[in-house]
Amino acid sequence: MYTTSSAMLDALVEHGVSHLFVNLGSDHPALVEAIARARAEGRTVPEVITCPNEMVGMSAAHGHWQVSGKAQAVIVHVECGTQALAGAVHNAAKGRAPMLIFAGASPFTQHGEMTGSRNEFIQWIQDVHDQRGLVRGYMRYDNEIRTGRNVKELVHRAFQFALSQPQGPVYLMGAREVMEEEVAPTPDEALAWRPIDPPGLNPDMVATIGQALLDARRPLIVTSFVGRNPAAVAPLVALCEQLGIGLLESVPNAMNFPHDHDLYVGNQWNQPRLQQELDSADVILVIDSDVPWIPTVSRPAENARIFHIDADPLKEQMPLWRIRAQGVCRADARIALEQLLAWAQSRTISTEEIAGRCVFWKARHDQRQRQLLAAEAKPENGVIMPEYFVSRVRAAQTPEMIFVNEGISNYHVVFDHLDLVEPGTIFTSGGGSLGWNGGAAIGVKLARPDATVVALTGDGSFMFTVPSSVHWMARRYETPFLQIVFNNRGWKSPKLSTLAVHPEGWAAQAHQIDTSFEPSPDYVGIAAAAGGAWGRQVRHPDEVDEAIAEALAMVREHRRAAVLDVWLDHH
Repeated sequence: MYTTSSAMLDALVEHGVSHLFVNLGSDHPALVEAIARARAEGRTVPEVITCPNEMVGMSAAHGHWQVSGKAQAVIVHVECGTQALAGAVHNAAKGRAPMLIFAGASPFTQHGEMTGSRNEFIQWIQDVHDQRGLVRGYMRYDNEIRTGRNVKELVHRAFQFALSQPQGPVYLMGAREVMEEEVAPTPDEALAWRPIDPPGLNPDMVATIGQALLDARRPLIVTSFVGRNPAAVAPLVALCEQLGIGLLESVPNAMNFPHDHDLYVGNQWNQPRLQQELDSADVILVIDSDVPWIPTVSRPAENARIFHIDADPLKEQMPLWRIRAQGVCRADARIALEQLLAWAQSRTISTEEIAGRCVFWKARHDQRQRQLLAAEAKPENGVIMPEYFVSRVRAAQTPEMIFVNEGISNYHVVFDHLDLVEPGTIFTSGGGSLGWNGGAAIGVKLARPDATVVALTGDGSFMFTVPSSVHWMARRYETPFLQIVFNNRGWKSPKLSTLAVHPEGWAAQAHQIDTSFEPSPDYVGIAAAAGGAWGRQVRHPDEVDEAIAEALAMVREHRRAAVLDVWLDHH
């Protein structure tokens, strides 16, 4: 039969879904049957990627979209699988990652009235009052499939929400009986459900922001994720060059601006210090940023004029948010930047004044570069410093490398010392739930088989990735990647958070505060047992270059995942 499940698969294909990241259960017989029939008949269906852990699967869909720009689908088991998605749902929502999640539901008949009626004990205990409610607060759209007669319409509508700005995940669910329903095939109407065209700035606001930047003495742009759309980077660079604007990243989620550019003045995370560039700016344009600064430690001058552009400028999912902007605009970053650039290029501008601004920002850029270079010096005490290690990864970098960064307390070290210049070469989850990097690396490799994928992770976030599932999947689906573990034998970030609030408290004086991972797990052994990964422990600076070279050779030449367990100073 051609069923609801068959129609749903066709709708996914019509929307360009190439992969289904699945964790199947007793609610999916109709889907399993529909996939098997389509294969037997030679009909196109997405490639199925079996994911032993749901969060890993959804993280893989997230990573795939980050490099392909194509939303994928995740299939999970009733409310149990929905809950097991856990932090990956948070990451996709906060990282604005579009994807479709489909979960089955317990059958709604129990006496064999319909195909798919209850026949296993778990179908009574997995029937909950509001399955969609488990994730509703994170979804751009959610619905229940109640008949196969309009299932394609529901899939199309879901994707229209997922792909319209602000983008994000969507959720559908359907009971067994509904997914088994026989229906008539319907034509492909996906083009009639295109996402909403992204908005630009109105002409008055273009002139207002443009004039403010032109009149400023020290104009500054702050961004976090302009580079999620690589096409937005070029107009951002051109606008900064046209008007002599400095560029500061706050909690960067992508490569937003070439780090070797004279107008690039750095990135800020949780460092407890005033950002001088932020304090010295008199006009600030915040574009595509959820946290442009942390006001308790670093904020603009009181008299600075602030403008804000974002697809979600109200931050509708954040109960508390304010940056004192006098102009707030809902607009697509690429479109807005091209509008501002065109406005600036149409003006008569004093080249001497622009040159003066550029000299100022270049001095800040050069000062930062000297500080970074000094931090990269090879340690003489035999202890590997993360700055040194990342600089050696940079030395081994090749153009096809893509980095996924979940370094947590070393987030900023990775962004500082990789010194990236090309859009689309580094990503973070965009959220705050740890364990994204392993699945994301698999998704990136599936989307870009030619890339050398390097995941940088803390030891805590390594364990959150569910490495047994990650490395099994890497071997099964031939997606080898290099995973670098910054091993400081514990959770450094909770320790830093505690000391920031209680610098002289009891915890500061305590011998241990329950953040240690000692004895340290055998991270290499875990990956080897699960997926035949190669690995080695790296404890001395003299071992670093050889270890990196050997790991990259394993990934590229031997097609094996590799793990480097890099021992840093104790947290």
